[in-house]
Amino acid sequence: CLIERFKGNKKRYYGFVSTGNFNESTAKIYSDFTLFTSNQKILKEVHKVFDFLKANYKIYDYKHLIVSPHQTSNKLLELIDNEILNVKKGLKGHIILKLNSFTSYKFVDKLYEASKSGVKIKLLIRGICCLIPDKIGLSENIEVKSVVDKYLEHSRVYVFENAGDMKIYISSADLMTRNIEKRVEVACPIYQDDLKNQILETLYINDNDNVKSRLINHNSQNEFIINSKKIIRSQLDTYSYFKNNLD
Repeated sequence: CLIERFKGNKKRYYGFVSTGNFNESTAKIYSDFTLFTSNQKILKEVHKVFDFLKANYKIYDYKHLIVSPHQTSNKLLELIDNEILNVKKGLKGHIILKLNSFTSYKFVDKLYEASKSGVKIKLLIRGICCLIPDKIGLSENIEVKSVVDKYLEHSRVYVFENAGDMKIYISSADLMTRNIEKRVEVACPIYQDDLKNQILETLYINDNDNVKSRLINHNSQNEFIINSKKIIRSQLDTYSYFKNNLD
């Protein structure tokens, strides 16, 4: 959503970016991340996306957004390669991806490469996942968990350690060929530290669910995570987190 407002002769943008859409039939059961912003650098690029939707011969370059079908694949591969390079330099390499589905073998192979290079990878995948985790010599640095509960986990988030200058994107795109190469999808960077922390906190809650979370393993046993730690049902605890911290 993009709003143009004129004050005198000066135009200013206000916008709303989300991992899901406005849909009255799903709003009560889908969970998404959304961003209200007046960041002009981001919103000028949002304007380019709408321009492309009106005239799809207008293919733009983007410095902030990651946009399918022309940019997402190369940009995400570049971000993963950067984590691999940082590990080779002796720095920490870490990737977190929260997705609905993961079926692109291009990215499966790239994450295998990253894992073998020493990059620590955490995947929070609600649905289909074509990657085989925790396999010696291939993916022992990759952990995959899946939460299925009362609400539909619908948000997509990409997190890259980036040598301590963490990059976080919220996105409409799963790592599926149709999303990356055949649809218009947008990933939006999160620049504010407080918003980054909110997203990381919710990912932490999701990762530590020990009620509705399954650990996906290479044997396809996919057993519920049961431990003696404090009970965390991530969807309820996420609601409590925002209720208690954003009043």
